[in-house]
Amino acid sequence: MVLSSTVFSPSALARDSFKICWSIYVGWMPWAFGAEQGIVKKWADKYDIEIDVVQINDYIESINQYSVGGFDACTMTNMDALTIPAAGGVDSTALVVGDFSNGNDGVVLKGQDTLAAIKGQTVNLVELSVSHYLLARGLDTVGLSEADLQVVNTSDADMVAVYGTDEVTAVVTWNPLLSEI
Repeated sequence: MVLSSTVFSPSALARDSFKICWSIYVGWMPWAFGAEQGIVKKWADKYDIEIDVVQINDYIESINQYSVGGFDACTMTNMDALTIPAAGGVDSTALVVGDFSNGNDGVVLKGQDTLAAIKGQTVNLVELSVSHYLLARGLDTVGLSEADLQVVNTSDADMVAVYGTDEVTAVVTWNPLLSEI
């Protein structure tokens, strides 16, 4: 189970304009929908504030930009909220929107139908993300560890294209990218 959250920095709490960033994940698509349909603006107008919702094409980069103050809020998993911004000394408040993975994340192997077949392969994923955690947990269930394969850090923005190459045989990713693979 993965919960998504929008994390706010303390400095964002007493202002009248805010920048929120999000990246591609099915559980965070409502931010784009809300911005495109005027829902975010409607609520911002009601409270006499401005909210700028910005899509960042790379998940880890969105968290990094939030962590250095480029955004007041960012969509990220609880696991990542407790590590990346916190490691940089950023105190954050999580607004949790219940989002359960339940099939939104997956390990994909070309021409294989068991996870044990991943042994010895190169695996593309967003390093240190929920995908990395999913892989570690999955490997444990088949008696393998990360030492049995090679992880290649790959931006989520590149995952679908990378999987389409002959060289890449295994990826770990999330929807909607997973559904395109």
